[in-house]
Amino acid sequence: MTAPIEPRMRAAAVQLDAEVGDVATNLERIERLVDEAAASGARLIAVPEFCTSRLPFDPRAHEAVLPPDNAAVALFRQLAARHRCWIGGSMLVAQHGEISNRYHFVEPDGRVHVHDKDLPTMWENAFYGPGSDDGVFETALGGVGAAVCWELIRTQTVRRMLGRVAVAVTGTHWWTLPSNWGSAVNRGLASLAQFNRYLSENAPAEFARRLGAPVLQASHCGRFRTGFMVAPGVPLAAPYDTEFVGCTQIVDADGHVLAQRQAQEGPGVVVAEITLGAQAPRLPLEERFWIPELPLFLRAYWHQQNLCGKAYYRSRGRAAGLAAAEKHQ
Repeated sequence: MTAPIEPRMRAAAVQLDAEVGDVATNLERIERLVDEAAASGARLIAVPEFCTSRLPFDPRAHEAVLPPDNAAVALFRQLAARHRCWIGGSMLVAQHGEISNRYHFVEPDGRVHVHDKDLPTMWENAFYGPGSDDGVFETALGGVGAAVCWELIRTQTVRRMLGRVAVAVTGTHWWTLPSNWGSAVNRGLASLAQFNRYLSENAPAEFARRLGAPVLQASHCGRFRTGFMVAPGVPLAAPYDTEFVGCTQIVDADGHVLAQRQAQEGPGVVVAEITLGAQAPRLPLEERFWIPELPLFLRAYWHQQNLCGKAYYRSRGRAAGLAAAEKHQ
């Protein structure tokens, strides 16, 4: 007879410094960090969004697109069995001629639950398309909600999970504004960069306060170069040097931060005791699309890069990702 799951549980979230397109290297890094988390007693472990590759607008990132049955899911199963833990993270997966940002949540007995991110963010649109499931899994822990990155700042994510989950497992791949566009641009965008950093650091806590359940968020760290697409269908991208922002965090159902690791601190793990279960949310949910009030410039940036990314995905991105997935068969 299986022992009941205690509501108090040691949980961990991983902060990853990933390579572009190098799935094998990134899986080795994930394994070491998950082993470290499990050695600290964690039985619920979150790894980041795009755990098999950071995702700049860079052709090398297509090499991380995998088939549904792949080495990353196999590793998650091995780690869950090895440590008798629950583990979750997302990766690019090709299926039925399309590519998704698919979150996998694996139980100790090997069962796998999946959620496809609802809306790609900005240049992510160049690599995958939207999903439509509710991101709620029935597990031995009870209801578990999965969300990635900007799903955490959209009211529709809270609505689909509200009252249904004992914990939310999330991951992010949150970058900031460019550092190589000159001092005048840096000064002009300084307040927006500060707001974006604040938004990334506070998203898990604000989400928890509206959901009424603890939240694990795993993140990326490090600096990288990407491309800024100038217009839909135009094969031109400006060099864009940036870095990941935010924190790998564990927060309780009231939105109190129990443990965190800033992106600037580099790769590692955070560990804390959480209490599984839903409670009445501390804050009401806003009657709008975004949880926070996003500045006009940030919303315009989001829409412009979405359009550019979608055009690229239709013309080149889908085909490149599907071809890469074939090679990983």
